[in-house]
Amino acid sequence: MQLSNAFKGRKVLVTGDTGFKGSWLCLWLQRRGAEVIGYALPPATPQDNYVACGLKDCFEHIDGDVRELSDLQAVFREHEPEFAFHLAAQPLVIASYADPVDTFATNVMGTANFMECVRQTESVVAALNITTDKVYENLEQSEGYRESDRLGGHDPYSASKAASEIVTNSYRKAFLHRPGSPNVATARAGNVIGGGDWADNRIFPDCIRALRAGRPIVVRNPGAVRPWQHVLEPLYGYLTLAAKLASEEGADFQGGWNFGPEPETTVPVGTLVNEVLAVWGAGTVETPPRPEGAVHEATLLTLDITKAKRDLGWHPALDLKDLVRFSVEGYQVEGSPVVFREARLAQIAAYEAAVAQRSV
Repeated sequence: MQLSNAFKGRKVLVTGDTGFKGSWLCLWLQRRGAEVIGYALPPATPQDNYVACGLKDCFEHIDGDVRELSDLQAVFREHEPEFAFHLAAQPLVIASYADPVDTFATNVMGTANFMECVRQTESVVAALNITTDKVYENLEQSEGYRESDRLGGHDPYSASKAASEIVTNSYRKAFLHRPGSPNVATARAGNVIGGGDWADNRIFPDCIRALRAGRPIVVRNPGAVRPWQHVLEPLYGYLTLAAKLASEEGADFQGGWNFGPEPETTVPVGTLVNEVLAVWGAGTVETPPRPEGAVHEATLLTLDITKAKRDLGWHPALDLKDLVRFSVEGYQVEGSPVVFREARLAQIAAYEAAVAQRSV
């Protein structure tokens, strides 16, 4: 794999380590020999991947809020990381309608605080801000959005993440362009699924909750097309990009990057749910009438991943059936934190093998 020993023995700070993607990222970094430091709010529920895997006993974690600049600065000063990944965020579209001010405060000012810490910390060689595919001005076009396309956002979540991209690029151009400055990039992924995600109003956790309870799966918008991917697909992209940023040619890899799936896994919600039912072996679906005054959600969103494939050598390794199977199996794990960690690490190993096979 391209990651080789890029992170072995090196300090890596991850904001949002208690979140879904952050917890998986920390597991993978540890597998690659990194010294991980996490900074985030406490886990949202006892079911969260961070809790289920017992990660509080695996690496140093500091409870903190990215909206508090002085607290985050203290962590950077004490630990002097070489790599910094920014995943702390308010990550839900519907929640952003309920509390837009908090969404903007976390996703915009949280990013500004992260970038200010990167600017002030001489040890940092590579910094990566994780955003979303929803940063693009959505024109409901069939073609995938490229990194050079216009940013935008109808809902507060999308707008806040587009603003987060602008903040990152501003810091890169205004402060981090001098020799010796850390190399900085942003990463935009699709709709990520996988074991350990229990967020509300996300289709895959909603599916699992319904199936476990013997209830029909309620699908709000079965025709909405999304770029589905297992959590390990974009994480491999983030790690590959961070390793490149820390290389001698790191300045060439700055800017925005898409890490989405191949076109055949960019399918409607209804198709994804049918695949879940096939893997689970039971269950039903119902689609209620759209309520009056329902919040706006995009119906068509795809990513063009030509740049990452061409310039990073990164390719998705899982087709639709495999990514759904990986995800369902991730929710079927039961037992102690050790059992959960071993299951997650086994999936990472299986994914690495799939990447190697695809490369061959």
